[in-house]
Amino acid sequence: MPNPMLRRVPRDEMTERMRSDYDTAMALRDDATMNEVGANAPELMEWYKDEFYGKLFYSGRVEPRLKEILRYRLSMTHGCAYCNKGNRVAAEKQGVTAEQLKWIMNEDADCFDAKERAVLRLADQIVMTNMHGELDQKLHKELKPHFDDAQIFELGMVAGILTGMAKFIFVYDLVEKEANCPVVPLSDAAE
Repeated sequence: MPNPMLRRVPRDEMTERMRSDYDTAMALRDDATMNEVGANAPELMEWYKDEFYGKLFYSGRVEPRLKEILRYRLSMTHGCAYCNKGNRVAAEKQGVTAEQLKWIMNEDADCFDAKERAVLRLADQIVMTNMHGELDQKLHKELKPHFDDAQIFELGMVAGILTGMAKFIFVYDLVEKEANCPVVPLSDAAE
């Protein structure tokens, strides 16, 4: 379980909206540490939900179903147990199939088409474990039949924000991690 250094705001001290988000997190993930700590600055949590998710992730130029595929690949790679629980449900709501969720770490699986494979390959360039990631000519050529440059830029920005948020929530110990999570505190790594 997460053990953050920052104060966990009790539910009864949260704004009405934060209480609602807390309840949703508990129902879906059985953990609301991020909401408890985020309630210290509710305007930042609202920005993340309204501006990033509302205006970019679930709107924008690229269909949300493809962004869900991108997000689930990132969270599975990053080993965020908290994220994976919610991302799986959200992906299904956007039309990502159970087969695609099962094979999300294998872009060559038959359940993915060329467009989805290109998105998965882009995700692999932006994951926090790839210090040599690159949108090279080969990947651009794979993306280009399906996306214009504005859409490719949007996919990269979405992946970058999600990857940065993953690093942040791991460092601040706001979420449950899986064994494959690459962010391990030095004190734990030494053991």
